[in-house]
Amino acid sequence: MKAASVADLRNRFASVSRWIYEGERVAIHKRGKPFAILSPAVKKTNKAVAWPDFAARLQRQFPKGPAPGSAEHIVAYLRGEY
Repeated sequence: MKAASVADLRNRFASVSRWIYEGERVAIHKRGKPFAILSPAVKKTNKAVAWPDFAARLQRQFPKGPAPGSAEHIVAYLRGEY
């Protein structure tokens, strides 16, 4: 990791930014102590999302299919209102 002072950033920003562009991480020092790290931005990739097979999962969980009746009746039954 390269290092640069605040004065280096002010006076030689082009060369420091070139380091970052080339993939280097740069520690920024103030009065001899590091207080920040500049690093290259992460490149986003257009990766396809691998969605789970929800239909197969539903079939495994409930092989007989959904219970008869409306959702309102099922919730009422589970609450003990019937």
